[in-house]
Amino acid sequence: MTGGNRDSKTGILSRMVNGMRLWFDASAAQEYAAASGKGNVVDWFRVVPFVAIHLVCFGVIWVGWSWGAVLVAAGLYAVRMFAITGFYHRYFSHRAFSTSRAGQFAFALLGASAAQRGPLWWSAHHRKHHRHSDTELDVHSPKHHGFWWAHMGWITAPANFPTDFEQVPDLAKYPELRFLDRFDILVPIVLAISLALVGGWQWVVWGFFISTVVLFHCTSFINSLAHVWGKKHYDIEDESRNNFFLAIVTFGEGWHNNHHKFPGSARQGFLWWQIDLTYYGLKVLQWLRIIRDLRPVPVRVLEST
Repeated sequence: MTGGNRDSKTGILSRMVNGMRLWFDASAAQEYAAASGKGNVVDWFRVVPFVAIHLVCFGVIWVGWSWGAVLVAAGLYAVRMFAITGFYHRYFSHRAFSTSRAGQFAFALLGASAAQRGPLWWSAHHRKHHRHSDTELDVHSPKHHGFWWAHMGWITAPANFPTDFEQVPDLAKYPELRFLDRFDILVPIVLAISLALVGGWQWVVWGFFISTVVLFHCTSFINSLAHVWGKKHYDIEDESRNNFFLAIVTFGEGWHNNHHKFPGSARQGFLWWQIDLTYYGLKVLQWLRIIRDLRPVPVRVLEST
């Protein structure tokens, strides 16, 4: 074996080891991205868990179904969709309301159960999305990178694995949030094990895998479909659209053109008939004094509708 071949095989082995580490420890992302030498292309080894979570859904063929399993799947979809839309998005990404440090950590735990990476990673990418919406620098713009890349391809690229802490200095100062962000797989694993202990494999397949996959794609439609299909209520520079169907399945996120008009509002359904389940839930949490200071839609924005 020549020295060159030996070095090449050593490099491949090193990337594989780092890739496997990255499945469990997100702090390896920066090193892995640098060593991979890949930009916006799919890294198939790194995304083995992403592919696997889809394949395991076919386990329904063997475990069957029951009303209990379906209700668990629907319930976990609803709770975790609210966690993503209300906490990962409106709280961590846009600081659309306030809460205590304990409340913040609880929100982060609940959001992490959705298996959409950690709160800092999620928020950092979303803040950059708003800064560069539908430009070449927007990593999930269907206008520039195609529909499927915007929908899910971008999360498979090494360049997008690391958390950009410079985008979230207000959040990165909390060690408990950094811990959750680093070990983002921990909460989903605990959830899956809990479902197995309570309801067996049927609950795991339905309550974790099917629910998580549907949740992921419905969330991702906001990056892809909500920049392609719907109405532009506000004439703004990007391609964000309002879409009633997406607003229903994502608890209000489908009023995406509204959101891009004024991202800081806790409410995305600006008009009375624009159903925004996440906002209604946040109002309940405010009534219970778990959160406070919900940021409203400015009058000047409402008057321009």
